[in-house]
Amino acid sequence: MPKVMRQIVLNALSEDIGTGDISSSLLDDVLVTGKIICRQKAVISGIDYAALCFYELDPSIAIQWQVEEGGVSEPGQTLCLLKGRSRAMISAERTALNFLQTLSATATQTRHLSNLIAHTKTKLLDTRKTLPNLRHAQKQAVNSGGGVNHRMGLYDCVMLKENHITAIGSLESAITRALEAFPDKPVIVEIETLGQLDQALAIGGMTRILCDNFDPSVLAEAVRKTNGKYPLEASGNIDESNIQEYAETGVDYISIGSITKHIRAIDLSLQFD
Repeated sequence: MPKVMRQIVLNALSEDIGTGDISSSLLDDVLVTGKIICRQKAVISGIDYAALCFYELDPSIAIQWQVEEGGVSEPGQTLCLLKGRSRAMISAERTALNFLQTLSATATQTRHLSNLIAHTKTKLLDTRKTLPNLRHAQKQAVNSGGGVNHRMGLYDCVMLKENHITAIGSLESAITRALEAFPDKPVIVEIETLGQLDQALAIGGMTRILCDNFDPSVLAEAVRKTNGKYPLEASGNIDESNIQEYAETGVDYISIGSITKHIRAIDLSLQFD
């Protein structure tokens, strides 16, 4: 179990339980059985996070999952069967469901958009526009939905955006400084015009070029100009209404923040037998 996963779960449980669950303390702490039911079609993600919520409060609880991470659930389907102590199960319920419904929402939207562009070579990327403290969890959910992870944070990739380039002074200076300072890190350069693309191609050395807010016709020209020399990423004002048009330009990646921030929780419930 990754250390970061346990820390995320412990923080979530602490946020909810605080000094103790006073409502569940009223219960006789007996062995009970229950199940989590999904009430809509969804790509399920967050199984490990949800399970850990229960294990942290009742290490002896038995959980039998009826669906795998990244599997599709139909309306009314049982996701898992639970057998454990009543107080722990109720105390963990909301936090476990919060993980499942949120991460499944990310995976479901990712799968939906990925399916729309499955006939192209374009891969769907996530962004850093994740819910606070759920970066690792949501990026796992993107993988479960068929997407690809962008950089995890500010530490594992140099990404030169408009403000970086302006502050440094020029595109050439920014790229040169990045390559010299971090030779072992990926370097992604954001451009806003075909003129900047020409500059970037002339300088060279990048890992990927991000075309920000290009319309499809201009993006197609960028693909032609680049001619496979560097992978191209498209971002900005792309959603399910136009993602196919963007993908059909031949761009390598499309990054969309909505798969982690504009999501609607999946309808789940835990029921005692």
